[in-house]
Amino acid sequence: MRLVLTCLLFALSAPAAVAQWPTRPVKVIVPYPAGGVVDVMTRAVTIRLATDLGQPFVVEAKPGAGANIAAEFVANAPADGYTLLVSAPYLINNPLLESGLRWQPKQFAPVARYALSPSFMLVPANSPAKTVKDYIAMAKAKPKLPIGDGGTGSTQSMATKMLAAVAGVTFESIGYKGAPPVIPDLVNGALTMSIIPSTVAIPQVTSGKLRALANTSDKRSPLLPDVPTIAEAGFPEVTVLSWYAFHVPTGTPAEAIDRLSAAVGAATATAEVQGRLANAGGEAAFLGRADFVNFLRSDTERWERFAKAFQK
Repeated sequence: MRLVLTCLLFALSAPAAVAQWPTRPVKVIVPYPAGGVVDVMTRAVTIRLATDLGQPFVVEAKPGAGANIAAEFVANAPADGYTLLVSAPYLINNPLLESGLRWQPKQFAPVARYALSPSFMLVPANSPAKTVKDYIAMAKAKPKLPIGDGGTGSTQSMATKMLAAVAGVTFESIGYKGAPPVIPDLVNGALTMSIIPSTVAIPQVTSGKLRALANTSDKRSPLLPDVPTIAEAGFPEVTVLSWYAFHVPTGTPAEAIDRLSAAVGAATATAEVQGRLANAGGEAAFLGRADFVNFLRSDTERWERFAKAFQK
Protein backbone atom coordinates (compact mmCIF):
# COMPACT_ATOMS: atom_id res chain seq x y z
CA MET A 1 0.00 0.00 0.00
CA ARG A 2 2.81 2.39 0.90
CA LEU A 3 4.49 1.71 -2.47
CA VAL A 4 1.22 2.29 -4.35
CA LEU A 5 0.64 5.54 -2.46
CA THR A 6 4.19 6.71 -3.19
CA CYS A 7 3.80 5.99 -6.91
CA LEU A 8 0.46 7.78 -6.97
CA LEU A 9 1.89 10.85 -5.29
CA PHE A 10 4.79 10.89 -7.73
CA ALA A 11 2.45 10.61 -10.70
CA LEU A 12 0.36 13.50 -9.42
CA SER A 13 3.40 15.68 -8.75
CA ALA A 14 5.26 14.92 -12.01
CA PRO A 15 3.19 17.22 -14.28
CA ALA A 16 3.61 20.07 -11.82
CA ALA A 17 7.36 19.54 -11.76
CA VAL A 18 7.53 19.60 -15.55
CA ALA A 19 5.34 22.69 -15.69
CA GLN A 20 7.88 24.51 -13.53
CA TRP A 21 10.62 23.99 -16.12
CA PRO A 22 13.24 25.37 -16.04
CA THR A 23 14.34 25.18 -12.42
CA ARG A 24 18.07 25.26 -13.17
CA PRO A 25 20.41 26.49 -15.92
CA VAL A 26 19.82 25.24 -19.45
CA LYS A 27 22.79 24.22 -21.60
CA VAL A 28 22.61 25.30 -25.26
CA ILE A 29 25.01 23.40 -27.53
CA VAL A 30 26.21 25.23 -30.65
CA PRO A 31 27.87 22.97 -33.26
CA TYR A 32 30.10 25.70 -34.70
CA PRO A 33 32.84 27.97 -33.30
CA ALA A 34 32.18 30.85 -30.94
CA GLY A 35 31.84 34.11 -32.84
CA GLY A 36 30.37 32.48 -35.94
CA VAL A 37 26.91 33.12 -37.32
CA VAL A 38 25.25 30.27 -35.41
CA ASP A 39 26.75 31.39 -32.11
CA VAL A 40 25.79 35.05 -32.66
CA MET A 41 22.23 34.26 -33.77
CA THR A 42 21.74 31.91 -30.83
CA ARG A 43 22.90 34.41 -28.23
CA ALA A 44 20.58 37.02 -29.71
CA VAL A 45 17.70 34.80 -28.59
CA THR A 46 19.02 33.08 -25.45
CA ILE A 47 19.72 36.38 -23.69
CA ARG A 48 16.00 37.08 -23.80
CA LEU A 49 15.05 33.48 -22.93
CA ALA A 50 17.11 33.71 -19.75
CA THR A 51 15.26 36.87 -18.73
CA ASP A 52 11.80 35.56 -19.56
CA LEU A 53 12.22 32.07 -18.10
CA GLY A 54 14.25 33.07 -15.07
CA GLN A 55 17.22 30.72 -15.57
CA PRO A 56 20.61 31.11 -17.29
CA PHE A 57 20.85 29.73 -20.83
CA VAL A 58 24.51 28.77 -21.09
CA VAL A 59 25.73 28.73 -24.69
CA GLU A 60 28.53 26.23 -25.24
CA ALA A 61 30.35 25.71 -28.54
CA LYS A 62 31.23 22.14 -29.54
CA PRO A 63 32.55 22.58 -33.09
CA GLY A 64 34.00 19.98 -35.36
CA ALA A 65 33.20 17.06 -37.64
CA GLY A 66 30.64 19.07 -39.59
CA ALA A 67 28.43 19.57 -36.49
CA ASN A 68 28.45 15.85 -35.67
CA ILE A 69 30.29 16.29 -32.36
CA ALA A 70 27.56 18.56 -31.01
CA ALA A 71 24.75 16.43 -32.41
CA GLU A 72 26.16 13.26 -30.86
CA PHE A 73 26.62 15.01 -27.51
CA VAL A 74 23.01 16.16 -27.35
CA ALA A 75 21.68 12.83 -28.68
CA ASN A 76 23.21 11.18 -25.61
CA ALA A 77 22.13 13.87 -23.13
CA PRO A 78 19.25 13.32 -20.68
CA ALA A 79 15.84 14.05 -22.22
CA ASP A 80 14.89 16.48 -19.46
CA GLY A 81 14.80 19.84 -21.24
CA TYR A 82 18.13 21.04 -19.88
CA THR A 83 20.26 20.37 -22.96
CA LEU A 84 19.33 22.04 -26.25
CA LEU A 85 20.89 21.53 -29.66
CA VAL A 86 21.12 24.51 -31.97
CA SER A 87 19.99 22.98 -35.23
CA ALA A 88 20.43 24.06 -38.83
CA PRO A 89 20.32 22.28 -42.22
CA TYR A 90 23.16 19.96 -41.14
CA LEU A 91 20.56 18.01 -39.15
CA ILE A 92 18.98 17.04 -42.47
CA ASN A 93 22.03 17.01 -44.72
CA ASN A 94 24.65 15.08 -42.77
CA PRO A 95 22.64 11.83 -42.82
CA LEU A 96 22.18 12.30 -46.58
CA LEU A 97 25.89 12.74 -47.21
CA GLU A 98 27.68 10.67 -44.58
CA SER A 99 27.65 7.08 -43.44
CA GLY A 100 28.55 5.79 -39.99
CA LEU A 101 27.08 8.73 -38.08
CA ARG A 102 26.78 8.11 -34.34
CA TRP A 103 23.48 9.97 -34.20
CA GLN A 104 20.27 10.02 -36.22
CA PRO A 105 17.61 12.73 -36.75
CA LYS A 106 15.04 10.56 -34.93
CA GLN A 107 17.01 11.14 -31.72
CA PHE A 108 15.93 14.79 -31.67
CA ALA A 109 12.57 16.47 -31.14
CA PRO A 110 11.98 19.84 -32.84
CA VAL A 111 11.18 22.83 -30.63
CA ALA A 112 11.12 26.02 -32.71
CA ARG A 113 12.86 27.87 -35.53
CA TYR A 114 14.06 31.35 -34.62
CA ALA A 115 16.00 32.87 -37.53
CA LEU A 116 16.90 32.85 -41.20
CA SER A 117 20.13 34.18 -42.67
CA PRO A 118 21.67 34.61 -46.12
CA SER A 119 25.22 33.70 -47.06
CA PHE A 120 27.66 35.34 -49.43
CA MET A 121 30.01 33.96 -52.06
CA LEU A 122 33.35 35.62 -51.22
CA VAL A 123 36.69 35.88 -53.00
CA PRO A 124 39.93 37.63 -52.00
CA ALA A 125 39.90 41.39 -52.53
CA ASN A 126 42.57 41.08 -55.24
CA SER A 127 40.86 38.23 -57.09
CA PRO A 128 40.47 38.82 -60.84
CA ALA A 129 36.88 37.55 -60.52
CA LYS A 130 34.40 40.41 -60.35
CA THR A 131 31.30 38.25 -60.91
CA VAL A 132 30.22 34.67 -60.28
CA LYS A 133 30.55 33.93 -63.99
CA ASP A 134 34.12 35.31 -63.90
CA TYR A 135 34.94 32.90 -61.10
CA ILE A 136 33.36 29.94 -62.86
CA ALA A 137 35.42 30.77 -65.96
CA MET A 138 38.53 30.67 -63.75
CA ALA A 139 37.47 27.32 -62.30
CA LYS A 140 36.94 25.87 -65.76
CA ALA A 141 40.34 27.10 -66.92
CA LYS A 142 42.03 25.72 -63.80
CA PRO A 143 40.13 22.78 -62.25
CA LYS A 144 40.25 22.12 -58.52
CA LEU A 145 40.79 25.66 -57.32
CA PRO A 146 41.11 25.56 -53.50
CA ILE A 147 37.99 26.71 -51.64
CA GLY A 148 37.05 26.86 -47.97
CA ASP A 149 34.31 24.62 -46.58
CA GLY A 150 33.04 25.59 -43.13
CA GLY A 151 31.35 22.28 -42.45
CA THR A 152 29.90 19.28 -44.28
CA GLY A 153 26.12 19.45 -44.33
CA SER A 154 25.96 23.19 -43.73
CA THR A 155 23.93 25.35 -46.09
CA GLN A 156 27.13 26.93 -47.34
CA SER A 157 28.77 23.59 -48.08
CA MET A 158 25.67 22.34 -49.88
CA ALA A 159 25.46 25.55 -51.92
CA THR A 160 29.09 25.12 -52.98
CA LYS A 161 28.43 21.55 -54.09
CA MET A 162 25.35 22.62 -56.00
CA LEU A 163 27.25 25.44 -57.71
CA ALA A 164 29.91 22.98 -58.84
CA ALA A 165 27.25 20.58 -60.15
CA VAL A 166 25.27 23.27 -61.98
CA ALA A 167 28.32 25.01 -63.44
CA GLY A 168 30.15 21.80 -64.35
CA VAL A 169 33.33 22.55 -62.40
CA THR A 170 35.35 20.84 -59.69
CA PHE A 171 36.83 22.44 -56.57
CA GLU A 172 39.43 21.31 -54.06
CA SER A 173 37.34 21.64 -50.93
CA ILE A 174 39.36 22.29 -47.76
CA GLY A 175 37.46 21.68 -44.53
CA TYR A 176 37.42 24.03 -41.54
CA LYS A 177 35.64 24.00 -38.18
CA GLY A 178 33.08 26.62 -39.10
CA ALA A 179 33.23 29.85 -41.07
CA PRO A 180 35.48 32.13 -38.93
CA PRO A 181 38.63 30.00 -39.40
CA VAL A 182 38.16 30.20 -43.19
CA ILE A 183 38.57 33.97 -43.29
CA PRO A 184 42.36 34.34 -42.78
CA ASP A 185 43.16 31.89 -45.60
CA LEU A 186 40.63 33.58 -47.85
CA VAL A 187 42.06 37.04 -47.12
CA ASN A 188 45.65 35.95 -47.78
CA GLY A 189 44.74 34.18 -51.02
CA ALA A 190 45.43 30.60 -49.93
CA LEU A 191 41.78 29.99 -50.85
CA THR A 192 40.13 31.30 -54.00
CA MET A 193 36.52 31.29 -52.80
CA SER A 194 34.17 30.36 -49.99
CA ILE A 195 30.48 30.73 -49.28
CA ILE A 196 30.27 32.33 -45.84
CA PRO A 197 27.35 33.11 -43.49
CA SER A 198 26.32 36.74 -43.33
CA THR A 199 27.49 37.46 -39.78
CA VAL A 200 31.04 36.50 -40.67
CA ALA A 201 30.97 37.73 -44.27
CA ILE A 202 29.58 41.25 -43.99
CA PRO A 203 32.33 42.80 -41.80
CA GLN A 204 34.99 41.40 -44.13
CA VAL A 205 33.27 42.86 -47.20
CA THR A 206 32.53 46.28 -45.71
CA SER A 207 36.15 46.55 -44.52
CA GLY A 208 37.40 45.80 -48.04
CA LYS A 209 39.28 42.66 -47.02
CA LEU A 210 37.10 40.40 -49.20
CA ARG A 211 34.81 40.85 -52.20
CA ALA A 212 31.26 39.50 -52.34
CA LEU A 213 30.21 38.13 -55.72
CA ALA A 214 26.70 37.04 -54.76
CA ASN A 215 24.15 36.60 -52.00
CA THR A 216 22.72 33.07 -51.90
CA SER A 217 19.33 34.27 -50.69
CA ASP A 218 16.32 34.97 -52.92
CA LYS A 219 16.56 38.70 -52.20
CA ARG A 220 19.33 41.25 -51.79
CA SER A 221 20.54 42.05 -48.30
CA PRO A 222 19.87 45.61 -47.06
CA LEU A 223 23.32 45.46 -45.46
CA LEU A 224 25.01 44.79 -48.84
CA PRO A 225 22.42 46.03 -51.34
CA ASP A 226 24.86 46.23 -54.26
CA VAL A 227 25.64 42.51 -54.11
CA PRO A 228 23.42 40.54 -56.54
CA THR A 229 21.54 37.41 -55.56
CA ILE A 230 22.93 34.16 -56.88
CA ALA A 231 19.93 34.01 -59.25
CA GLU A 232 20.75 37.46 -60.59
CA ALA A 233 24.32 36.25 -61.02
CA GLY A 234 23.08 33.48 -63.31
CA PHE A 235 22.71 30.47 -61.01
CA PRO A 236 19.17 30.37 -59.56
CA GLU A 237 19.49 26.66 -58.68
CA VAL A 238 21.96 27.61 -55.94
CA THR A 239 19.51 29.83 -54.04
CA VAL A 240 19.66 28.72 -50.39
CA LEU A 241 18.88 30.31 -47.06
CA SER A 242 20.19 29.15 -43.70
CA TRP A 243 17.78 28.51 -40.83
CA TYR A 244 18.53 28.21 -37.13
CA ALA A 245 16.42 26.45 -34.54
CA PHE A 246 16.34 24.44 -31.32
CA HIS A 247 15.99 20.69 -30.94
CA VAL A 248 16.03 18.59 -27.78
CA PRO A 249 16.64 14.88 -27.17
CA THR A 250 13.67 12.72 -28.10
CA GLY A 251 11.65 11.91 -25.02
CA THR A 252 11.89 15.40 -23.53
CA PRO A 253 8.57 16.15 -21.78
CA ALA A 254 6.10 17.84 -24.13
CA GLU A 255 5.29 20.45 -21.48
CA ALA A 256 8.92 21.62 -21.43
CA ILE A 257 9.08 21.68 -25.23
CA ASP A 258 5.86 23.67 -25.49
CA ARG A 259 6.97 26.20 -22.89
CA LEU A 260 10.33 26.66 -24.61
CA SER A 261 8.69 27.00 -28.02
CA ALA A 262 6.31 29.66 -26.70
CA ALA A 263 9.22 31.50 -25.07
CA VAL A 264 11.18 31.50 -28.34
CA GLY A 265 8.13 32.94 -30.08
CA ALA A 266 7.78 35.67 -27.47
CA ALA A 267 11.49 36.49 -27.67
CA THR A 268 11.61 36.77 -31.45
CA ALA A 269 8.56 39.05 -31.38
CA THR A 270 10.46 41.71 -29.43
CA ALA A 271 12.19 44.63 -31.14
CA GLU A 272 15.23 43.92 -28.95
CA VAL A 273 15.82 40.42 -30.35
CA GLN A 274 14.83 41.38 -33.89
CA GLY A 275 17.40 44.17 -33.79
CA ARG A 276 20.16 41.87 -32.57
CA LEU A 277 19.38 39.33 -35.29
CA ALA A 278 19.32 42.06 -37.95
CA ASN A 279 22.66 43.42 -36.75
CA ALA A 280 24.02 39.91 -37.15
CA GLY A 281 22.86 39.81 -40.76
CA GLY A 282 19.77 37.69 -40.24
CA GLU A 283 16.09 38.06 -39.49
CA ALA A 284 13.69 36.74 -36.91
CA ALA A 285 11.70 33.90 -38.47
CA PHE A 286 9.82 32.10 -35.73
CA LEU A 287 8.05 28.82 -36.34
CA GLY A 288 6.39 27.11 -33.39
CA ARG A 289 6.60 23.39 -32.80
CA ALA A 290 3.84 22.24 -35.21
CA ASP A 291 4.77 24.63 -38.03
CA PHE A 292 8.45 23.80 -37.58
CA VAL A 293 7.71 20.10 -38.02
CA ASN A 294 5.97 20.87 -41.33
CA PHE A 295 8.87 23.10 -42.40
CA LEU A 296 11.38 20.33 -41.64
CA ARG A 297 9.37 17.89 -43.71
CA SER A 298 9.40 20.13 -46.80
CA ASP A 299 13.03 21.19 -46.29
CA THR A 300 14.09 17.53 -46.04
CA GLU A 301 12.42 16.81 -49.38
CA ARG A 302 14.22 19.79 -50.93
CA TRP A 303 17.67 18.83 -49.65
CA GLU A 304 17.13 15.20 -50.69
CA ARG A 305 16.67 16.44 -54.26
CA PHE A 306 19.84 18.53 -53.94
CA ALA A 307 21.83 15.59 -52.59
CA LYS A 308 20.73 13.32 -55.45
CA ALA A 309 21.65 16.00 -57.99
CA PHE A 310 25.29 16.29 -56.96
CA GLN A 311 25.80 12.64 -56.13
CA LYS A 312 25.15 11.61 -59.75
